[in-house]
Amino acid sequence: MTELAAYAGLFFSALVAATILPMQSEAVLVGLLLTTDYPPWALVGVASLGNVLGSVINWLLGRGIHRFRDRKWFPVKPAALARAESWYRRYGKWSLLLSWAPVIGDPLTVIAGALREPLPIFLILVTLAKVARYVVLAAVTLGLG
Repeated sequence: MTELAAYAGLFFSALVAATILPMQSEAVLVGLLLTTDYPPWALVGVASLGNVLGSVINWLLGRGIHRFRDRKWFPVKPAALARAESWYRRYGKWSLLLSWAPVIGDPLTVIAGALREPLPIFLILVTLAKVARYVVLAAVTLGLG
């Protein structure tokens, strides 16, 4: 595998994994870490960049979510959307530190956009969460933890 293909594959898997589409980036990162062909800091950086960008896509989707909430095809029931918004209002921007977590992380980033969380604050908190997750995963994989 070429170096560019490895990094591009990791970036793409991390980006898609952070959107509302189902995909896992952890297996790709672990596989590349185990080859020892690439510097761990570069792999963590590429995965983090892709994952944060995917979360920004969710934030942007959230910004426009209210335009579509009354459409028949809209996949989220109004009551579920209201509960998610209420939860986010209760715990606020700090809940974005859970944006790395399975199941709840991606919807959190969408709701943050829907509730107009300022992008700079969103980026800081989501980046902290995503980078920390990949650093821990890399450390455990390489036996540093």
